[in-house]
Amino acid sequence: MSNPNQRHVLSALVQNVPGVLAHISGMLASRGFNIDSLAVGETEDNNLSRMTFVVVGDGHVLEQVGKQLQKIVTVVEVLDVSSRDFVERDLLLLKVSAPAGAVRSEIRELVDIFRGKIVDVGPDEIMVEISGRENKVQAFIERMREYGITELCRTGRIAMVRSESRMPSLNHLAGSYTTL
Repeated sequence: MSNPNQRHVLSALVQNVPGVLAHISGMLASRGFNIDSLAVGETEDNNLSRMTFVVVGDGHVLEQVGKQLQKIVTVVEVLDVSSRDFVERDLLLLKVSAPAGAVRSEIRELVDIFRGKIVDVGPDEIMVEISGRENKVQAFIERMREYGITELCRTGRIAMVRSESRMPSLNHLAGSYTTL
């Protein structure tokens, strides 16, 4: 029996054309699939973009998402990143109340512990950059709540399979493999 709450990290290589993000996210939403996280960016080939998204569900959900993605003409390849050993990162920018003095020193110490960076300093608040696994970012957010978070922005997860691993394609779900 598969876990209905399993996180699936998928990577879709798509043509870098206007509307592809709206098309893919709209198609998944219209079929009742919730995207837990989504990040899109250009690849080493400026004609292609990589969409990294997280969906939660069992193996059937993964299979259905793969089949739906393969129907989209602008999708070149879909990969199940979470089925292999992979590196995942999330980027956070956070503004927190930090008046000069002991409180600011405490926050600075926590930023160092979490291997973050202070990227802006104002009279009564600071802006912090943290990157890492989702649980690290979430833990930092929870620690900052007591100081008063004034603004928060996250990228969503990005992920790549480690070099020794061979990433399986989900293209077989549509009956054929797509090669790049």
